Amino acid sequence: MSTLPSSLNIGHTVNRLEKVNVAMTQTQILEPIHFDAAQIAASAPMAVVADWAKALPVLKGQRLMLRELVKTDSLSLLSMLSSEEVAKFISPPPTTPQGFEKFIQWAQRERQAGNQFTFGMVPEGCDHAVGLVQVRAIAPKFSVAEWGFAVGSPFWGTGMFLASARMTLDFAFQNTAVNRLEARAVVQNGRGNGALRKLGAVQEGVLRGSLLKDGKFLDQVMWSIVSQDWFQAKAVWSSVVH
Repeated sequence: MSTLPSSLNIGHTVNRLEKVNVAMTQTQILEPIHFDAAQIAASAPMAVVADWAKALPVLKGQRLMLRELVKTDSLSLLSMLSSEEVAKFISPPPTTPQGFEKFIQWAQRERQAGNQFTFGMVPEGCDHAVGLVQVRAIAPKFSVAEWGFAVGSPFWGTGMFLASARMTLDFAFQNTAVNRLEARAVVQNGRGNGALRKLGAVQEGVLRGSLLKDGKFLDQVMWSIVSQDWFQAKAVWSSVVH
């Protein structure tokens, strides 16, 4: 399952990532998971001072945990996110372990700068991430952010994505200044759009020709969740559980 907020633009992989690393020393599913830092390297820093900018916490749920990506996740992410069914609706992910290592290094630098955070999904019994969730600021002071997710197909239908997404959204609304979270999913991506609907996201419209994939421009559905709606929905869930 994947939904790349137009931010998970992984494309052109290793060579372009190497160029970006050089450029950064000199001076965006997920349908917006940015695997290709070239898309956003020149954007102005969103500069947020927060505890998570120093280090991401480990979030624990039933039968899974979310933690920061580490170098040793590169092989499992390559295996999980490069399959045809996962990559179908997202920008091309890195094609080598080294490419994912560069992405992980970039994600850590951007987290330290307060611009974004990326959690790896680690199911119970596994040592390495099998998917990821990324939240990236697109407005100053993290007031508006875009998020995206991707998880290996062996874990589709297990409930792991919805659990991971709820944990991530709750973390974002409680630990950043974000008021609005946006996500995009290709119109044909039934799983991704269905998952966003289950999370309580509101469909706002269709972005025509907003994602270039394999030489074709695809339409994407724009979804949003605002903080007030999230906390109201959470209160309902909590009352049902208790």
